[in-house]
Amino acid sequence: MSESNGFSPEQKNFLQGFALGTDVSRKVRGLPVLSGSGGSPGGESITVGAAAPPAAGALPFDPESMHSEAQDQQVAAGGKLVAEEKAKREKPPSGMWDEMVARAADGQFPKGTDVFLTKYYGMFYVAPAQDSYMCRLRFPGGDLRSWQLRGLADLADKFAGGYTDVTTRANLQLREIKAKDPINVLTGLRDLGIINYGSGSDNIRNVTASPLSGIDAEELIETLPLARDMHYYIIHHREMYGLPRKFNIAFDGGGSISALEDTNDIGFTAVRARGDELPEGIYFQLTLGGITGHKDFARPTGVLLEPKECVEVAAAVVRVFIRSGNRTDRKTARLKYVLDDWGFDKFLEEVEKDLGRTLRRAPLDACDPRPSDNRQGHIGFHAQRQPGMNYVGVALPVGRIQSDQMRSLAEIAEKWGTGDIRLTVWQNLLIPNINDEDIDDVKQAIESIGLDWSANSIRAGLIACTGAAGCKYAAAPTKANAMAIADYVEQRLELDTPVNIHLTGCHHSCAQHYIGDIGLIAANVDNPDDPDGDTVEGYNLFVGGGYGIRQAIARELFPALPFEAVPSRVAALLQAYLDRREGPDEAFVDFARRHEVEELREFCSLQPVSS
Repeated sequence: MSESNGFSPEQKNFLQGFALGTDVSRKVRGLPVLSGSGGSPGGESITVGAAAPPAAGALPFDPESMHSEAQDQQVAAGGKLVAEEKAKREKPPSGMWDEMVARAADGQFPKGTDVFLTKYYGMFYVAPAQDSYMCRLRFPGGDLRSWQLRGLADLADKFAGGYTDVTTRANLQLREIKAKDPINVLTGLRDLGIINYGSGSDNIRNVTASPLSGIDAEELIETLPLARDMHYYIIHHREMYGLPRKFNIAFDGGGSISALEDTNDIGFTAVRARGDELPEGIYFQLTLGGITGHKDFARPTGVLLEPKECVEVAAAVVRVFIRSGNRTDRKTARLKYVLDDWGFDKFLEEVEKDLGRTLRRAPLDACDPRPSDNRQGHIGFHAQRQPGMNYVGVALPVGRIQSDQMRSLAEIAEKWGTGDIRLTVWQNLLIPNINDEDIDDVKQAIESIGLDWSANSIRAGLIACTGAAGCKYAAAPTKANAMAIADYVEQRLELDTPVNIHLTGCHHSCAQHYIGDIGLIAANVDNPDDPDGDTVEGYNLFVGGGYGIRQAIARELFPALPFEAVPSRVAALLQAYLDRREGPDEAFVDFARRHEVEELREFCSLQPVSS
């Protein structure tokens, strides 16, 4: 053996080849080379284990550097970083813990761009709507345990407003947290096994999945394990934080309840390949660019993935977005706009470069289409694939649960189930694994705490964002308005089929009004009693939206309605549907789409509903 470096010539050649191969792989993925071996294998020397150590505190490779490099490139091209990008660059949010502890000890809320940076910890200072924090949590796939819900009830009583809100990302929020209590809440969440770092700001939001994963007789594949894998990948990869803008990922298993994956930046839809173009089996179609608030659904890429490939490919998509997303204009910083600018072919080429391999492609008709979901599947009692077992979907008034109800739901899940609880994107929750003989007892227990399990109520399809009561962007108190609409309609007519009514408070469209059967977005409108005076709370009313196989952006039916006119218009529209539908099996969305907007307006004027 040669004494030079302690390696024989054969060992040197092997190590040179290994290092060169590693560098080539990293170069293809856009990562810096590590060994400096980019020369020919015939180079005179290599350094293995004898290189000078990095400077104190330095890392040989910082995975977060891709963010600053992307910022630098856009500045070099003549752009100007927005305030949020400057804030992330000047003060890394992951190092703010001590500052937040000191601020809480002084009973102070954040100011300036610190308001934005504190959202990394899931803490939103929501003034002027409320002089308090909202805390957004994380439950991959919407899956939580009864003891966690009970613990959250205690946190809500001690440090928040005594309730929680279920969101349209199968998640929970705590509200009315005082300036002195964010650390108490965050440490309390960790004690409950809830990791919510990155749940706000320019990060990947709660990863969603089919809520019936593992218990649905109709599903093609379980998606909860994939959501969990994605969740933990994000947590353990620092480059997955601080994106150009927020980012959503969803996995749909093809079962009874949709995960609304086509409204996400990355949507994975389970499909069955027939064996014509590729081996028969279950794959995931990769769709990209969903953002319904900007009137766009995720579009098919033609890429089919095996389940084990999904997390790796999602991470590559995110890394390409990190490098290419707009950091100079918040309005066009979402993935959709990269796709609009580059086109799908160029974007996928960059994803393949990052992965270091090509992606499997097949025409859409190589797979059976996803079957329609059960639009009543998230409410009421339904049989599971396990014989003799059932789940119940509990209807929650616009997603809000009081702390005592949280404890009672935890007890129901433990007493008659297995302690499992699933949140859904429809702002409600499911309790699975209920024996046939226990259904009547569970019904009584749900009713006894002031909640409902019926699928026939108008409230079962009622979706509302936080609204002006807790969000500075909202132009109306959407949750209160939603309840008022439900009260008005239920007193005047009875629906025998589900109709989704979505109320959102601003252009961010957290309640996804464009995909509702009836969608309402808040607006300041002229006062009909005083046209020259101050504006009043109101809504623009849309109709005929949908998702999945009914995918469509809703059409505007009534612009600028004062809220006092909204309940009667909604009731008139629903009554017109009941009177004019083509049989009891025609869904509201199909009724709405076979009529022009002017016809629907006329139906409403001819169909007054008594006050």
